[in-house]
Amino acid sequence: MVAKKTKTSLHVRAMQYLARREHSRVELYAKLARYAEPEDDVPTLLDQLAEQGWLSDQRAAEQTVRIKRSRFGTKRIVQELRQKGIADTLIAEAIPELRANEMETAREVWRKKFGEIAHSPKENARQIRFLQSRGFSLDVIFGILKLSDQSDMN
Repeated sequence: MVAKKTKTSLHVRAMQYLARREHSRVELYAKLARYAEPEDDVPTLLDQLAEQGWLSDQRAAEQTVRIKRSRFGTKRIVQELRQKGIADTLIAEAIPELRANEMETAREVWRKKFGEIAHSPKENARQIRFLQSRGFSLDVIFGILKLSDQSDMN
């Protein structure tokens, strides 16, 4: 006799996902919908998890910002928050904190990757593209490159 595979309930599956890291409502819905049967009510389950304090878009946004802010600029983090389905109001709350430290973050990312100013236009463009891909604004990028250039001359 062959043993039947036990089906993991959606609630257990949701708790397993949430035990690993915070998820937004949109993310968790997408993950659970793959396993849902026609009789399963995923939105109701998500409502219950939110009421019990297990599911929170606020915590998901805070965790994302905390993890990403040492490597990425404001634009990139905002983009990731939007992809996770975080509400614009929660994103707006995170932006001032991100912008306050963006120059220091960009300087550290630049220093780790390059460490010295570009000596050719081609290398300068490469450094700019790299920092842009990390989500830093051009104002911040040019500020970093200008500061680096000045400190190199001293």
